[in-house]
Amino acid sequence: MPKNKKRNTPHRGGSGGGGSGAAAATAATAGGQHRNVQPFSDEDASIETMSHCSGYSDPSSFAEDGPEVLDEEGTQEDLEYKLKGLIDLTLDKSAKTRQAALEGIKNALASKMLYEFILERRMTLTDSIERCLKKGKSDEQRAAAALASVLCIQLGPGIESEEVLKTLGPILKKIICDGTASIQARQTCATCFGVCCFIATDDITELYSTLQCLENIFTKSYLKEKDANVICSTPNTVLHISSLLAWTLLLTICPINEVKKKLEMHFHKLPSLLSSDDVNMRIAAGESLALLFELARGIESDFFYEDMESLTQMLRALATDGNKHRAKVDKRKQRSVFRDILRAVESNEFLRNVFELGPPVMVDAATLKTMKISRFERHLYNSAAFKARTKARSKCRDKRADVGEFF
Repeated sequence: MPKNKKRNTPHRGGSGGGGSGAAAATAATAGGQHRNVQPFSDEDASIETMSHCSGYSDPSSFAEDGPEVLDEEGTQEDLEYKLKGLIDLTLDKSAKTRQAALEGIKNALASKMLYEFILERRMTLTDSIERCLKKGKSDEQRAAAALASVLCIQLGPGIESEEVLKTLGPILKKIICDGTASIQARQTCATCFGVCCFIATDDITELYSTLQCLENIFTKSYLKEKDANVICSTPNTVLHISSLLAWTLLLTICPINEVKKKLEMHFHKLPSLLSSDDVNMRIAAGESLALLFELARGIESDFFYEDMESLTQMLRALATDGNKHRAKVDKRKQRSVFRDILRAVESNEFLRNVFELGPPVMVDAATLKTMKISRFERHLYNSAAFKARTKARSKCRDKRADVGEFF
């Protein structure tokens, strides 16, 4: 993984460091005039502060209006000034204010690359995220974890993101494994921890430790011998799904030997998750299996899965699921995903030879387009069919009328 040259690191007491020094350090210049930001006290903790910063502390402000706001109302300097204010608000006495500030920063960074701005304030942001993860409740922890992942994405692979991960990684892992923490916070931390590790980790030992942590979570959903044929979902299922997807992501950056070990451990157990009564778990398991097959084929070109026939039957059943007891939205989503998964399995040359399916049919985009029926053509076809049915019914009624008159 390429490394960036280590840049000058600001002191941990810079903007957003703490107390009155944090507020004083946020004096910013915009349009040639200095704007002084007063320290936040217990008395004015939220009302005046939130009214002054409401334009950018709203969690949805950047997500909905981010780029347009910049184009219409201001410049890069205005955005940076607002972000400085949000960074200060992460130290507010009010939990709701801190949460809104974290979400506002995350939404801004998700809509625009601000590498230089973030690089100078990464330690301050890391300190704020660390504080909110340790002392905050569920929603604040989720907002802090989400900001941590976006921060690593902004910094990219390198020394700076490694420093962020070294500070926040142990805290995220602690929350994930904490059975007393809220499921929602643990779920978000699992996803964000996976993203941060994928971008920033350079320690193979830490990578293996993270994989083991996530395995310990999602393997609790595996079908046990005493269980029925269907895995019943629990409140923890959402956590298991996030852990499985994060684990699958990290498996793609593991050395070949480690990948082989994981394949041996999970190839015969992971398909049991396809029988879960939770559609998102079924989809996550199917996507993970598809990736495992790709990794296995990359290691061994003649890789063969001994239970392939039963697995493909299960995938085909999920791709055409018509169970009346499941919601229509869930069935549509599941069928769409599993059609892709099944197509990936059946288009593999080796598997086609095993099942004597013949060579895959190669159809280019132009040919495929000509094979599709347009909406107008479908309308004409349906209209003709409707007219034919109507005519046939009319003839049948006429015959019945004639018979009635005869009697």
